[in-house]
Amino acid sequence: MSSLIQQIRHGSLWTFHGGVHPPENKQQSTTKQIVKADVPSELILPIKQHIGRPGDLTVKVGDKVKKGQELTRFTASFMLPLHAPTSGTITAIEPRVTAHPSGLKEVSIVLQSDGEDQWHDSIANAEARNPSEIATDDIIEIIRHAGIAGMGGAGFPTARKIQSGLAKTEVLIVNAAECEPYITADDMLMREHAEELIQGINIVEQILKPKLVVIGIEDNKPEALKALQDASLNQNNLVIRAIPTKYPSGGEKQLIKILTNKEVPKGGIPADVGVLVQNVGSLYAIKRAVINHEPLIERVVTLTGNAFRQPRNVWARIGTPVRDLLKQFDYHAEKKHPRLILGGPMMGFTLPTDEVPITKISNCILAPTRKEFAPKRNELACIRCGQCAEVCPATLLPQQMLWYSKDKDYDKCEELNIADCIECGACAYVCPSEIPLVQYYRQSKAEIRSAKQEAEAAERAKQRFEEKKARLERDKAERENKFKKAADDRRKNMQKSGDGDAVAAAIARVKAQKTALEPEKDSPKPAVAAAIARAKAKQAAAKSGGNAEPDNAEMNKLREERKQQARERKAEKAAQEANASPSESENKDDKKAAIAAAIARAKAKKQAKQEEPFEPVEAEQTESNESPADKKKAAVAAAIARAKAKKQAKQEEPSEPVEAEQPESNESPADKKKAAVAAAIARAKAKKQAKQEEPSEPVEAEQPEAEASPEDKKKAAVAAAIARAKAKKQANQEAQAEPIEAEQSEAEESPEDKKKAAVAAAIARAKAKKLAAEKNKQANEENN
Repeated sequence: MSSLIQQIRHGSLWTFHGGVHPPENKQQSTTKQIVKADVPSELILPIKQHIGRPGDLTVKVGDKVKKGQELTRFTASFMLPLHAPTSGTITAIEPRVTAHPSGLKEVSIVLQSDGEDQWHDSIANAEARNPSEIATDDIIEIIRHAGIAGMGGAGFPTARKIQSGLAKTEVLIVNAAECEPYITADDMLMREHAEELIQGINIVEQILKPKLVVIGIEDNKPEALKALQDASLNQNNLVIRAIPTKYPSGGEKQLIKILTNKEVPKGGIPADVGVLVQNVGSLYAIKRAVINHEPLIERVVTLTGNAFRQPRNVWARIGTPVRDLLKQFDYHAEKKHPRLILGGPMMGFTLPTDEVPITKISNCILAPTRKEFAPKRNELACIRCGQCAEVCPATLLPQQMLWYSKDKDYDKCEELNIADCIECGACAYVCPSEIPLVQYYRQSKAEIRSAKQEAEAAERAKQRFEEKKARLERDKAERENKFKKAADDRRKNMQKSGDGDAVAAAIARVKAQKTALEPEKDSPKPAVAAAIARAKAKQAAAKSGGNAEPDNAEMNKLREERKQQARERKAEKAAQEANASPSESENKDDKKAAIAAAIARAKAKKQAKQEEPFEPVEAEQTESNESPADKKKAAVAAAIARAKAKKQAKQEEPSEPVEAEQPESNESPADKKKAAVAAAIARAKAKKQAKQEEPSEPVEAEQPEAEASPEDKKKAAVAAAIARAKAKKQANQEAQAEPIEAEQSEAEESPEDKKKAAVAAAIARAKAKKLAAEKNKQANEENN
C-alpha cells in the first residue's frame, strides 16, 4: 500500500473500462452564484429519504414545530431522523407522491410554514464546536442525529458508512467528479464553500485516520479546482487530482479504479479494499452538523434546461415542492408535452407531477425543450452490434441481461451479475435501436430484491416454527418426566406406608375373579352336560350291541323315577297351597296355569322346529316311490284315524272341562305322557317293519293316479288338516299337564332318537299309502 500511496502522490492515474462522452451542457448554470430559494408555504417531507428503514414518528397532526426540530427518530443503524426545514404546524401525515421513478405515494409529513423561520432553541443558542475536542464516537453520533445521507444520489446513511471504514480505511477519496451532464451543484458548492468543505474533510479524516486523502475532480471544472487548492494549502495529507472528463467517472467504483487502480469485489464495499468515498455535498453537511449544530434541512439544487430563462443553482429547503421552484425561477413550460426530469439526462427520471418535493438526494431539476433533446423514438429490435458491452463501465454483458430480463429469468440475470450494474445509462445512450436498457435492469433488480426478501421472510418463519416445535417437545418431555417422577414418588410413599401391599392384593383378587368367571361363560350347565353325556353313552352302547336303536327300557325307568319325584314335589306344593288362604290359592293357581300354558306353547314350537329338518327329507324320499292315488288314500286313512281318535277322546272327556285342565285328574300327566311315548315307539317300529317289507316295484303304484278325482283330493286335504289340528291340540294339552316333567324327559331324549323316530313315522306313512293304493287297484280290477 505504501508504494501505491507514493504512486498516487506522484500523480499516477488509471482508467476504467468503457465510458462515453455526452455533451456536458454545464456552463448554462454556472454563470450565476447560488441563491436561496424562498421558503414555501407548505412543505412535503417523506419520512424515508435514504437507503434503509424510515425513522419513527415523534410528532402528530396539530403539533407546532421549529426549524431543526426532529420529526422522526432513529432506533437502528440504517435509520435516519428527519428534521423540520422551517417553523410551523403539522397539518397532515398521509401518503403523498414522492420523487421516485415509480410515481407511487409514500407516507409524508405535511408542514404548514408560519413564515417566522425560527430555529429550535437547542440550535439557536448553541456555540460553534471544535471537532478536535470531540471524541470519535460522539462525532459519529452527531452525524447520525443530523440525518445526513449520501448526497451524490445514493442516499446511504453517512454515519453507517463511516463506521464501516473504521480501522480499515487507508485512502479517503473525496468524490468531486460530478460527471453527469447539466448538473453543477457540486461544482458551485466547491467554488463558493471550499473552506467549509475542507473542514468537513478534516472531520472525517479525524475519525478514520487514513494514510492519504485524495480529491478526484474532473478537469472540466477549473474554478472549483483552483478554489480547493487555495483552501488546502496547509493540508499535508491531502492530494487533489484532476481526472479526465469521461462519463461515468463519478461512479464510486469507477473513481476508485481511476485514483487507486483497485477494484471492489462483487458484492463487497470499498472498505474491503481499504478505501472510503465521500461526496462533497455530504462533507459540507458534516461540517455544518458538527461545528454549527445544524441538521440537514437544505441542499444545493441545479435548475437547468432551456425551459428556464436563467438556469442556476439554488439553496432549496428539503420538502420544497418542485412547482414552487419553477414559479420562483422563471420556468416557462411548453404548451405541448412539457417534460421535467429529476436528475441528469443519463441517470434521471421523468417526474409524474410537479408536486413532488425536493429530498436529500435531489441534486437537479432538468426542464428541456423538445428541440433540446432529440425526440424519443419507438424501441426497435436489437441488432447485436455489441456497443453496449463496449461502453459498460462495470464490464457486464448488457445484451444478454436484456434478453433474460425480458424473459423474466432472474436466476440467469444474477449469474450475469446484474446487481453490479450502476444504472449509468451508457449502454442505452449508445444503443442504435433506442432500447431503454436501464429500465429493464431496474425492473429485474427490483424483482430479485423482492424475491430475496420473501425468501428471507419464509426462512425466518421456518426457523420460528422449528423453534416453536422444539419448545413444545421440550415442554411435553418435561411434563412427562414430571408426571413420572410424581408417580414414582407416590409408589415409594405407598411402599413405605404399607398401602402398596393392599393395592396389590386388591388387584390380584380382581384378576382371580376374572379368571374364575371366564371358564364358566364357555362351559355348559351341569344338568345339560350330564344329559348329553348320558345320551352319548347310550348311543355308544347301542352301537356296540349291534342294535340300530338304543334300548329304551333303562331310559323309561329313569323317566318314571324322575316323574315320580316330580309328582311328589307337586303334591307337597299342593298341600302347602291348600293350607294357604283361598284368595292366595286362586291367585297362585291362575299364575301357575298361565306359566304352564306359556311353557307348553314354547315347548311345542321348539319340538316342531327340531323335527322339521328330519321328517320332510325322509318323507320325500319315501313318497317319491308312491303314486298320487296312494298318497291321497293314505292321507284320507290318516285323517279318518285322527278323527276317530278325536271322537273317542272327546267321549272320554269329563263333563267339567275346567277340572280336566287341573293337574289333579283321575289320569295323571305322567301316565298320559308315558302312553304317548309308548305310542310313538310303536309307530316307529311299525314304520320300520313296513319299510323292510316294501315291494321292489314302486312303478306300478303310480298308475292309479289318474283315477283320483279333484273332489277326493279336496276331501283328503281337509281330513289331513283336521288331523293335524287335533294332534296339535292334544300335544298342547299334554304339555300343559306336565311342563316341568316334559322338559326333564325332553332333555333325556337325544337328537338322534328324535330323528330316528321321525324317519320311522315317515316310512310308516309311506307304507300305509302304498298298501292303500294296492287295495284300490285290486278293487278297480274286480269292477272291470
